[in-house]
Amino acid sequence: MIIERDISSICKEIFGKYPVLTITGPRQSGKTTLAKRLFPEKRYVNLEDPDTRMLALNDPRSFLSNFPDGAIIDEIQRVPDITSYLQTIVDGKRNNSMFVLTGSQQFEISQSISQSLAGRSAVIKLLPLSLKELQNSFPQVDLDNLLLQGFYPGRYANDIPPHIFYRSYLETYVERDLRQLSQIENLPIFEKFMRLLAGRVGQLLNFSSLANDLGVSHTTIKKWVNLLEAGYVVCMLQPFYRNIGKRLIKMPKIYFYDTGLAAYLLGVENAQQLKLHPLRGNIFENFVIVEFLKSRYNQAKSSNIFFYRDRTGNEVDIVAENPLSLMPVEVKSAETITKDFVKGIKHFKNLFKDESANGVVIYAGNESSYSYGEYSYISWKDLPSFLKSGTL
Repeated sequence: MIIERDISSICKEIFGKYPVLTITGPRQSGKTTLAKRLFPEKRYVNLEDPDTRMLALNDPRSFLSNFPDGAIIDEIQRVPDITSYLQTIVDGKRNNSMFVLTGSQQFEISQSISQSLAGRSAVIKLLPLSLKELQNSFPQVDLDNLLLQGFYPGRYANDIPPHIFYRSYLETYVERDLRQLSQIENLPIFEKFMRLLAGRVGQLLNFSSLANDLGVSHTTIKKWVNLLEAGYVVCMLQPFYRNIGKRLIKMPKIYFYDTGLAAYLLGVENAQQLKLHPLRGNIFENFVIVEFLKSRYNQAKSSNIFFYRDRTGNEVDIVAENPLSLMPVEVKSAETITKDFVKGIKHFKNLFKDESANGVVIYAGNESSYSYGEYSYISWKDLPSFLKSGTL
């Protein structure tokens, strides 16, 4: 089954303007499939293959000479130094649309690109499927099943049960990727760390608390979080900060790029368990946050969202920052709208009267979106239409 990706047209457009297009994102988010479908005329080579990788490492010039018209080079993080040799080739030929690079280690790839291919490569991020992409192929989607099953295209294409897919995903990530990147001396402790992190989804990231719970150092926790962030397993939402005093929370919040993985780490086995789970609201919030990110990344834009919280408990889940306004957004997992939904938004709008746009509430009900006064109430099902509206 082919699921159309929203980012496709942007990829084609950008590739026509740069000699190199780099596609990064989580493992199994669909990078290779996308590259092959969009650029079938390009030869394909995978640096995960031991013989191919050995040649690229030992004789990069000979390796690249096999692709005079460019190629799709998969898993570029396995041979990051090859970008230096790519620079020589693209500078010599001065042609656009030559090489497509893919990889799943964002910091390592970004460093290689910035050092060797600055100005020569466009970089895009491909996350797992968006709600819009799923709705196009699966119109009848139940919320709790959606959160449980996650958004990885391979799981849907092959109809793999979530517990099997995510067990395999974790084994691949922990046993292969992390061993290549860093020495994790105690894998069982690291896996426990991932489960504890899932238990803190949507919460402030407190390194000291995690360190105490696991009996490891603060430095170790920070290193492990950085590894998960580099591998597109987790992302951190930074606090919105303006010079309005010292009462604001400055720690980031932690989220997973995929709710299915978070649910699996929490031990949730079916949709009914998730519906009754104490962290169901956090997982729903996680889903909405990542939908905002997907919407931006699928337009080849950077994230523009933050959260607001002060030390007295006033909070807004999302602050979308635009050149002309700040949009406060609350996320509620309840299916019935109440007046308390906009409490945090009211406080925020009072603080930023001149900049704040009308507030938005995204909630778990199935009713069609409607609005009145200064607030809009958006059903989760209508989230794609809202994100497409251009207000963000």
